[in-house]
Amino acid sequence: TPRCIKSTLTSNGDEGDEINEVELKRSSGQTVKRATESEKQDRAMHHLYARKATEWLTVTDFEDTKSCIDALRKDRYQIWATDLGQVATCLTEEELSIHASSHGGKLIPDKVAIVFGTEAVGCTNEMLNAADMRVYLPLRGFADSLNLSVATALVVHQMFVLDPTLIGGMSEKERTELRQAWYSKLASQRLLSSRDKKHRSKLVTYLRGVEELERKMLAGEPMQQQVLEKLEKKAAKQAELDQIENKLAADSRLAVKDLVENPPAPITDMRRADEHRTCFVGKNTKATHGDAWAD
Repeated sequence: TPRCIKSTLTSNGDEGDEINEVELKRSSGQTVKRATESEKQDRAMHHLYARKATEWLTVTDFEDTKSCIDALRKDRYQIWATDLGQVATCLTEEELSIHASSHGGKLIPDKVAIVFGTEAVGCTNEMLNAADMRVYLPLRGFADSLNLSVATALVVHQMFVLDPTLIGGMSEKERTELRQAWYSKLASQRLLSSRDKKHRSKLVTYLRGVEELERKMLAGEPMQQQVLEKLEKKAAKQAELDQIENKLAADSRLAVKDLVENPPAPITDMRRADEHRTCFVGKNTKATHGDAWAD
């Protein structure tokens, strides 16, 4: 989460700018030229609670499907592939109970991987053939499929409904490792000043640009002298970034040490406080629908 409301908005200056000196931008990237103080506050408050949930996922990439399957088998995961074929099992208690004997009498195995394919064709034949079971979500109405993101969310939710013990289901070692990683990540967002964050971002952008130039060189594209000079600075820039990252990682681990060892109680009610549930609406929309915003 950002350190304060101001840090959720785009500023032309350094940290400490007053909120009326920051810019309010639309989703298209355009600046709102005549944003009021209230609009800035509303948008900033929204950003405090809507911050890239994908940053809190653990993602592992595989070169191909076989590598993924082999890794799951090695870790003794059951593979359930989502599929709309006639042999698939519906994700309901009634149908899953038929297969419960194959995994200790439980509706859902202790370790299960749910596989989703593309929206166009679903899972590959390789994955379907490797799956221990093919499953599908019970649907109502006339549509026989859902968008991938919607289907993924509903299937995961359905798993928790079928077996609530899956919520937070991990070993204490895994839990501690996750706390260490997440708490440190949260702390790292607060330990760098606005100026340091900008410098770090510039280094990252510079090095990405150098990598692109190196690819062009390998492809045989001609390089100008100023480009070659940029490539020569790569090692120094990388060393500078590594120094920042290593110090930040060490400082973050130290900052959260007590919290990792004595963690706070988990949040069981994910609803926001009512004062934080006001959505951002532009002044033109409010003017058009004034009665709806009278309160």
